[in-house]
Amino acid sequence: MSQKDEKKEALKHESDDKIKTRAEERSVANHIAYWIVGVIAVLAVVVAIIGFNYVNSSLQPYNANSKEDIVVKIPIGSSSKQIAKTLEKDKVIKSATVFNFYVKAQNYTDFQAGYYTFKQSMDMNHVVKQLQKGGSAEPTGTASNTVLVREGVTIDQIGDQIQKSTKFKKKDFLKLMKDESYLKELQKKYPQLLDSSMAKKNVRYHLEGYLFPATYGLYKGETLKELVNQMVEKDNEIMKPYFETIKEKGLTVQQVLTLASLIEREGVTEKDRKKISGVFFNRIAIDMPIQSDISVMYALNTHKTHLTNKDVKVDSPYNLYKNSGYGPGPFNTPSVQAIEATLNPSDRDENYLYFVADLKTGKVYYSHTLAEHEKKSAALNQ
Repeated sequence: MSQKDEKKEALKHESDDKIKTRAEERSVANHIAYWIVGVIAVLAVVVAIIGFNYVNSSLQPYNANSKEDIVVKIPIGSSSKQIAKTLEKDKVIKSATVFNFYVKAQNYTDFQAGYYTFKQSMDMNHVVKQLQKGGSAEPTGTASNTVLVREGVTIDQIGDQIQKSTKFKKKDFLKLMKDESYLKELQKKYPQLLDSSMAKKNVRYHLEGYLFPATYGLYKGETLKELVNQMVEKDNEIMKPYFETIKEKGLTVQQVLTLASLIEREGVTEKDRKKISGVFFNRIAIDMPIQSDISVMYALNTHKTHLTNKDVKVDSPYNLYKNSGYGPGPFNTPSVQAIEATLNPSDRDENYLYFVADLKTGKVYYSHTLAEHEKKSAALNQ
């Protein structure tokens, strides 16, 4: 074989080797590609199974065995996403994401605001159907606890009752009563009710007198703030019919509730409360201090049967022995009767400026002058 032929043969072998190598590389590449595709396919199947199980699980009840009521408030203007987050937070549904996909797929858009009573045993479809029906203006269902706010009690005493009746602590309640952002939130929602209170300075609690006396249910999932919201909402509901009358009389809600809180504790019968209201307005008209013991005890933050000379001189804007006018604000939570007595004082033309009660019989005696008042007081103390 000539040198030329040998060279051709060598080139041919080299070409055959390259072809063989490329074929082997393609084979390896194909094997790798098939393996990757296979892995991706398996992963896709696994993800699909996991996703299906997750979605299917999320559509099922949060706890099929639970019988407890969960009260949820859906505010006006809430979007589906906001509702989903609320339901997930309160453990009504398992997944807000699945809820959003579910309502979009079913084209549900007619959810309504209000209070809803759910159970963890409800599936997604049941929850959605309930949202479509609409909620109630006030919480319903079975309350886990109740809080009784009595007429004439203070914020401090309400705190005691909340701690006694619920899982919430008094210190957290009192902290909420000082929370400026929360108070402004309430003022924005109830301006007619709270504007005059929020405008006052040196106020111990801006919600003193504004947590209406009633029994309030505490429902599973409900927060301390939501419990207090019930009380303020109730007070606004009760006060709403009086707003126009208060304005016509040239008074503020704060002034009315302040006098009502004093009348709540000073008088018992409707007749006496109206007459005491007249006495207070007569004093205010001549810039004479109201001189109610209730104001001094609030200033001292204590309760006493008899006050001393030192007590009535306590340096506090709430001390209406020293200060004329209405003072900073209410001294307790007044009843509707006390509020109506404030707005309908009687015997103004009699110009009574003093009154004293017989603690044994409950009868109240009224006087025009200090001398007359002291004479009646002395007779009662004999």
